[in-house]
Amino acid sequence: MSMSSAIALGGATAAKPLVLPEKHRGGFPKFTCWAPTKRIESLNGSASLRSHSLPRLRVSSNDAQFNSVPEENQLQQQKHQRQQQLPSFTEFITSERVKVVAMIALALALCNADRVVMSVAIVPLSLANGWSRAFSGIVQSSFLWGYLVSPIAGGVLVDNYGGKVVMAWGVALWSLATFLTPWAAETSILALLSVRALLGMAEGVALPSMNNMVARWFPQTERARAVGISMAGFQLGCAIGLTLSPILMSQGGIFGPFVIFGLSGFLWVLVWLSATSSTPDGSPQISKYELEYILNRRQKSFSVETAKPKKVKLIPPFRRLLSKLPTWSLIVANSMHSWVYHVDLRHAAWFSAIPWAVMAIMSYLAGLWSDMMIQSGTSVTLTRKIMQSIGFVGPGLCLIGLATAKNPSIGSAWLTLAFGLKSFSHSGFLVNLQEIAPQYSGVLHGISNTAGTLAAIIGTVGAGFFVELVGSFPGFLLLTSLLYFLAALFYCLFSTGERVNFDDPVGRQVPETT
Repeated sequence: MSMSSAIALGGATAAKPLVLPEKHRGGFPKFTCWAPTKRIESLNGSASLRSHSLPRLRVSSNDAQFNSVPEENQLQQQKHQRQQQLPSFTEFITSERVKVVAMIALALALCNADRVVMSVAIVPLSLANGWSRAFSGIVQSSFLWGYLVSPIAGGVLVDNYGGKVVMAWGVALWSLATFLTPWAAETSILALLSVRALLGMAEGVALPSMNNMVARWFPQTERARAVGISMAGFQLGCAIGLTLSPILMSQGGIFGPFVIFGLSGFLWVLVWLSATSSTPDGSPQISKYELEYILNRRQKSFSVETAKPKKVKLIPPFRRLLSKLPTWSLIVANSMHSWVYHVDLRHAAWFSAIPWAVMAIMSYLAGLWSDMMIQSGTSVTLTRKIMQSIGFVGPGLCLIGLATAKNPSIGSAWLTLAFGLKSFSHSGFLVNLQEIAPQYSGVLHGISNTAGTLAAIIGTVGAGFFVELVGSFPGFLLLTSLLYFLAALFYCLFSTGERVNFDDPVGRQVPETT
């Protein structure tokens, strides 16, 4: 007699519950049978079938389905199906979402290039205008005045209006500030400082906008490499700015790079607005296969708005955001990631490009490895902690090597390796922002970015005071190494890959799924 017929007969002939043998209780659902009923209710409550011989069955929803394959085989089948659904490298690299992230990478390259041009032009500008070394420092630091203010405000705008619109305004404004720098420098000191502050204010929205667009266009299993591509553009922008600026200045004068980079930003805005969409389902160029892939894979992770961005409160719940330890793990990570150690580019000209190029390559490779770990079944939380540990412990060890280096070549090699390993943080805390609070990822990025900017200022200024106090720059490197180790420990203890409900005073976490 089959199991199903035994249950049917038991319900038809006996009023007492049927109890399965002990050996079957662990792998089958629980059934309870009562005396015969007169009808079986349909799902909407109407009478759909009458019977005097069929039992009513109640199935426990938390058990496996009846007559299903064993749990291990089922998990293997699901894993195999997930792997089969993954696009090939050719499909990925030619997809619409990669075109979007390539445009983001180009915007971040312009962002960093516009930022570092002044560090190259400040010497001839100072000589031409008779600026003192102290005032030259004020001109360069005026960028930070605006950059300190805008990330939080920009993050709120991103959460309300989406990354496409805010990124377009940001690139347009910082390109305008770059383009107007020559005019401002020849007009007045106040005009120059104001334009530089505008540059910093506009660039503060770049990274929150990037995170927002990546969260909308990429499923969780591809977000780390998308962030890696974006940040590769950011790092290459520094190399491009530092290497091309002297060439452009030799051909077009001191203000040549400002004009070229400013005009390039205006061109980018035109292409961005005409060729990209805020969300995948709003793109006329995306294929049906890619759209279905993005939406289906995204449903298995965290929900992100596919139509219009969901409006959040104009004033985010800062108190609740700052009351959770996962938030502070991101703040500490971003602060340590932005900590600056002293490098004299005039004594190592090649160093202006090579470490940034290495960092760009390592950023993508780390993202690819991170995504592969999640696709293979590693939890999101563990993956982020592994990436962040490499991104902090690695540079910490390299700085110990740098402090004990016997010649400049070995020291440059250690520092280049430190830059490369630090890029693993992009697959750690930087992607983690999207995961713990998709609806507040912009403002969270802004808060952590502001903390990172303050840390960069403290690290730069503090290095000088520390060296004067201790009399040893290697001692500052060892202190920085210790801070890296402590930051890695803090992140591993308090970070999570699960979504945190910041709208709930208790701050409950939503279990992660891959």
